[in-house]
Amino acid sequence: MPSSQTRSRARERNNVQNRPEFLSLNQPLSREPGTGEGRGGGGPRRASRQQSQGGPAADGGTKDSSRWPEQDCIQLNPSFRGIAISSLLAIDISLSKRAGVCVGTRGSGAPLRSMVNLLSLSGHAVPWICGTLLCLWRSNTLAGQEVLVNLLLALILDLMTVAGLQKLVKRRGPWDFPPGLLDYVAMDMYSFPAAHASRAVMVSKFLLTHLVLAVPLRILLYLWAVLAGVSRVLLGKHHLSDVSCGFALGFLHFNLVESVWLDSDTCQTLISIGTLRWTPLI
Repeated sequence: MPSSQTRSRARERNNVQNRPEFLSLNQPLSREPGTGEGRGGGGPRRASRQQSQGGPAADGGTKDSSRWPEQDCIQLNPSFRGIAISSLLAIDISLSKRAGVCVGTRGSGAPLRSMVNLLSLSGHAVPWICGTLLCLWRSNTLAGQEVLVNLLLALILDLMTVAGLQKLVKRRGPWDFPPGLLDYVAMDMYSFPAAHASRAVMVSKFLLTHLVLAVPLRILLYLWAVLAGVSRVLLGKHHLSDVSCGFALGFLHFNLVESVWLDSDTCQTLISIGTLRWTPLI
């Protein structure tokens, strides 16, 4: 008996399949992941290892690992719509950066920087709201007060709408400059849509509709609206698409104000409430 045991042990030591580098050849083939013992299920050995390490059980691991192929996949054939939108955005950013000739003091448009800044300031919300309030305080006619009250409401509507869209989209400018003090006051902290362009178009349409102006002044007003929006691109504050959408939004604001135009009696009531001289009817 001892001699037979000695022979069997020697036979096992001499067997090539018992060596460590060939032990994997003796293991049974693993099943597919769908059978519950592959990648998703983990098999008996993997489940026992997870339980010994304090990890999730085999059932919980199946739910978590079922999303691995979707998370790790690479989209090799994107849609035509996605390619078109990405291409248009890239072209928009490239053209906007090239158009920012007044960004630095050494650019090609550096000599025009002061005039471009003045044009940009003329489309800001603070000068227009303050100027409208001053004219309303100095006005002594019912027709003039009616126009000024509606203009003030149009400016407030434009300010709140553009600020809300900018906060929703949160698009940065082509050069990503930090907003200034006046921009914080007017809540103009992002790029899309361009608040100056929207305000310039809305104000110019409003003045052209409710004021009697000569032809040269009407042409200058149209030209000012366009240059006020373009100045923001030259300064690197907005993209070309931001200014275009700002122009369209300005037309929309003007049409909205015209559709809900306040009459003279309503304007007088608002003025009385604003100046604390309102006497309610009893």
